[in-house]
Amino acid sequence: MPHKRTTLLVTALTLGVALTACTGNTPENNQGGGTQDGVKVANDEPGKKVVIGFSAPAADHGWMAAISNAAKAEAGKYSDVELRVVEGTNDVNLQISQVETFINDKVDAIVLLPFDGAALTPVALKAMKAGITVINVDRQFDSPFAARSTVLGDNYGMGVSAGTYVCERLKGKAGAVVAEIAGIDSLPLTQDRSKGFAQALAGCGLKVNNRVAAEFTVESGERAAANLLQAAPRIDAVWNHDDDQGVGVAAAVKNSGRSEFFMVGGAGSANVMREIKADNGPHKATVIYPSTQGADGVRLARLAVQGKALGDLVEVEVPRQVQLYAPVVTKDNVDRYLPTAFES
Repeated sequence: MPHKRTTLLVTALTLGVALTACTGNTPENNQGGGTQDGVKVANDEPGKKVVIGFSAPAADHGWMAAISNAAKAEAGKYSDVELRVVEGTNDVNLQISQVETFINDKVDAIVLLPFDGAALTPVALKAMKAGITVINVDRQFDSPFAARSTVLGDNYGMGVSAGTYVCERLKGKAGAVVAEIAGIDSLPLTQDRSKGFAQALAGCGLKVNNRVAAEFTVESGERAAANLLQAAPRIDAVWNHDDDQGVGVAAAVKNSGRSEFFMVGGAGSANVMREIKADNGPHKATVIYPSTQGADGVRLARLAVQGKALGDLVEVEVPRQVQLYAPVVTKDNVDRYLPTAFES
């Protein structure tokens, strides 16, 4: 899970086309990157070999596992990329040691999703000073000099998207009751999601009537949802921040036997999307928090080391920061997002 939201400095690239689209259909008319209509363009052609070190927290839930798996799959698409993946860890000191090893091995780039952005900042600075391209993923460093580029999701945007969808579904329903099942309340990401949600609801005259917090785990999701359902005899809509903890939320809802409300998920798991597509459960939507960020980091690292840019930009350098979009997935568009969904 991400650590903090920042203002988008360069561009918001939508999920599914992020870092891949181009401005032409052939290499001759495009010096940028990616593929369009299945035609390879300049950035996909083999170039200088790039050795990339990859480190992320332990894959102790579906979203984090998908981050690492997507990074490996992306690297496998390129004959000029060697990806060195270390074991995921929630031990800050071990992750620092992993990065130190990458520095000593003189890799070309490091794609780093830090367990703690502040704690990993000094070693990331050390890597940059050693001439290694660092791509920061999801949880930001404390210094702008610690990374060449940063790939972020949009936590505030998740809340806005979820709140906007709830407003649309409850439009004109007097006295509608909205509930929220948040993640860990002490984290800035949770605070940002809740802030966006509340502000979007305020725009249509609604508010969060009942709120509980969980811990991004199945067990905590079930416990929090059970408490919520006991405290609120009537609910019209529920937004759950995280589809991994949503497995527990769904269990609590099933055990309660209640069905008077619809649910909006968060992050975009495959199991929730399949429920949305089948239209046979309380989930009618989920808000994406892209699990492609590690893959995007690998692609950015390759482009930066090879001196290439993004094909859709006139800018000749890789952007300083990319913030991915937080779209709402519904029955109408679920087929577009299922291929990049993660398994909870």
